Amino acid sequence: MKNYLKNNFNKVFFSTLLLILSAHFIGFYTETQILIQLSKLMLIPLMLLVLSVHLKSIAFPLLVFLIFSFMGDMSSVFQSNPDSLRSESVIYFLSYIYLASVVIPKFKIFEIDKLIGIYLLLVFIINVYFLFILYGVLKAVIPDSTELLVFGLKSLSIIVLIFVSFGVYLNTQSESALLFLLAVMCFAFSTVLEYVSVYYLYHWSFEMFNNMIYTLGIYFIFKYSLEIHKTKVTVHKEHAFTSDNILA
Repeated sequence: MKNYLKNNFNKVFFSTLLLILSAHFIGFYTETQILIQLSKLMLIPLMLLVLSVHLKSIAFPLLVFLIFSFMGDMSSVFQSNPDSLRSESVIYFLSYIYLASVVIPKFKIFEIDKLIGIYLLLVFIINVYFLFILYGVLKAVIPDSTELLVFGLKSLSIIVLIFVSFGVYLNTQSESALLFLLAVMCFAFSTVLEYVSVYYLYHWSFEMFNNMIYTLGIYFIFKYSLEIHKTKVTVHKEHAFTSDNILA
């Protein structure tokens, strides 16, 4: 069984994604709350289990992010009062900040083309402006100043994450940068749907797509980590090959 998982890892990992997405859809469509909760709680442990069969060790940055995300998932599943909603947002905020700290060292700002730099700056300013407008609108909807502050910090962390990941992708055009950007975009869209569902208009489909897009984001983070691992292995092999040629 273990050999089968190793030899067919990509198929098994993608099948795991489809299984979780299907559980989300069936749970929301049939209004089965236990299935909705289980599919959210089992997302990270199940993917981590499949990944552990393929890799001997899990990268520390990935593990820290997954711990934060899992804590956020648990908080969202078991929330029963406004304090739970705030704690969920704080934990996700910390996970996004940590994710940004991981990718920022790859953001070589002085190596970026001037035109790309101007474009990124404009995108960042526009996003911050819209966040400021939305923050002002939500002041009338959210009476709790602490909750409003958490909303602002979480939203700002996602904007920074998008800015940095988009910059890294434009600068490197690598597959790993693309996977990371896709993951960040999924987290951003998921958060927007959450805001719409909580503060504007609730509909089960919004919550379903929120969970499903978040699931895709976690999947892309795993794929990003795998791509980074593959790149490191390739570089190590090339270095070993070069060393052998020198010693030959």
